[in-house]
Amino acid sequence: QVQLVESGGGLVQAGGSLRLSCAASGSISRVATMAWLRQVPGKERELVATINTVGTTNYADSLKARFAISRDNAKNTVFLEMNSLEPEDTAVYYCNAHIQMIGMPTYRQVWGQGTLVTVSS
Repeated sequence: QVQLVESGGGLVQAGGSLRLSCAASGSISRVATMAWLRQVPGKERELVATINTVGTTNYADSLKARFAISRDNAKNTVFLEMNSLEPEDTAVYYCNAHIQMIGMPTYRQVWGQGTLVTVSS
């Protein structure tokens, strides 16, 4: 079994910063592109950022100036640095990764459980 475990969510004041992490574990052969997404109740899930195995990143245009995605390949972990947080950033943040499991020929998408980020005024 392969899973993603997130940490780092919580309550932060507007203007503050928060760093999320998400580690993949299990019978893993390779971890390809990793990503962060977020969702507000009643709204569609929004792609925040992606990062491939060599560090190429892609961001939502509205978040590029404040958020930064990074990864540690040795630890199969992806991070999201969030700066200058606003109340509008309040959401459940999910990590996602394309993972090849040991003994399997293809990649599958794996999701984290989600972590709540609340930004207060």
